[in-house]
Amino acid sequence: MRGVRRSTRGEAPRKADRELDRFAMTNEVFHLTRARSEPCHRTRGAASARGRRPFSTFGLMSARESGRTGGAGFSLADRAYVGSRHIPTKGPWIVDEVDSEAYVSQFSADGSLLVAGFRGSRIRVYNADRGWRIHKDISCRSLQWTVSDIALSPDQQFLAYASLSPIVHIVNVQSSGKESHANVNEIHEGLHFTSDENAYEDFGIFSVKFSKDGKEVVIGNNERSIYVYDLAANKVSVRIRAHTDDVNAVTFADESGNLLYSGSDDSLCKVWDRRCLAGEKSAGILTGHLDGVTFIDSRGDGRYFISNCKDQRIKLWDIRKMSSVVKVRPVRIVDWDYRWMPFPSEAQHVKHPNDQSLATYRGHSVLQTLVRCYFSPMHSTGQRYIYTGSSDKSVHIYDVVSGKTVERLSWHSSVIRDCTWHPCYPTIVTSSWDGYVARWEASGDENSLADEQRASPYFQPYGDPFMM
Repeated sequence: MRGVRRSTRGEAPRKADRELDRFAMTNEVFHLTRARSEPCHRTRGAASARGRRPFSTFGLMSARESGRTGGAGFSLADRAYVGSRHIPTKGPWIVDEVDSEAYVSQFSADGSLLVAGFRGSRIRVYNADRGWRIHKDISCRSLQWTVSDIALSPDQQFLAYASLSPIVHIVNVQSSGKESHANVNEIHEGLHFTSDENAYEDFGIFSVKFSKDGKEVVIGNNERSIYVYDLAANKVSVRIRAHTDDVNAVTFADESGNLLYSGSDDSLCKVWDRRCLAGEKSAGILTGHLDGVTFIDSRGDGRYFISNCKDQRIKLWDIRKMSSVVKVRPVRIVDWDYRWMPFPSEAQHVKHPNDQSLATYRGHSVLQTLVRCYFSPMHSTGQRYIYTGSSDKSVHIYDVVSGKTVERLSWHSSVIRDCTWHPCYPTIVTSSWDGYVARWEASGDENSLADEQRASPYFQPYGDPFMM
């Protein structure tokens, strides 16, 4: 299933969008989320001495400074609670404007760098600590159609970029030069995922990720496969015929690197344990989506992850609920194409007969392109929220526990394919097909562009012919 008719800016959400799916509130993940994003018991007791709920930032600080917390400082949960109450809704302010669609964006692990990739052959790296100046302007090599995905190594030394080709290129983003032209003034090392020259034009990579130790790169492609590349050995170490359709998303589950999550146009999410891959059999399958999965983000604990889908839903999963086989024949709604057709209204309330997900989040739109979703940062929010780009030109932010939409950021004039939340500060950066990379803050004194209305000269009404 694909697509929700886009509402106009400021329009009240339709009744169907306001209806929340039932949440299994007793599940462990909801208790963990609350424990990590709400004041600890000691702080709650001190701050509620005056009977005030919810707890204000001033109230928490007053309790700490007056000694009512027993002289202890803020716990990690206290800090996350304060941070989660400051959602970046002010703005936006322009980071960059380019004459082509912005496809992907990503903060580095420490938030000092922002990377954005654009249709064509351009990637830009910005220094977030120095006024968003361009740190590196990269002209890419061997691209087909667009930069499909980017990934920064954990040490922030190298950037991997992929396209609709069988080669992932690696560029040193910490080299001295500001300009990086592939194999002109800098070498962009190529990681080859096929030796078949005849397959070059038919092989496309949709997803690329570094392992947590930076020693491996994993990709998902239109050959229905997952590949793991060993950087030290300089060769593909694992090939898995993973799905029956394009693998749009793949990621490492945790720091161990043993578990992988994948999502495909076959509507399935799968879990792979590299320690036991005999016969290319997955460790488990998770059913519940009704159409192609566009993106997956791991919670980082090797247990929970979220997926975005063309059925206009984000789902939260616990891999302990996975099954070894598909118990029910996959349910799909046919006769529509998410690249240029609206989502069928009759499909809004269709549910999978064997939905194994913990929760479903709805209200955003997944049309024309592979829209991405993420957990909000652990440090500043305790992963309290899920946020996603959307074809309705907005960013939607959901509360993990309640499922409600807590904020919607609207300003762009075209699809927001990707967005990224600063790991420490209340800043969200959006990358849109209108050519703008924009940032949103929790506060700010600068003149924003929030009231400016524009038409996009780059918007293509019929979407992406390569389903990117």
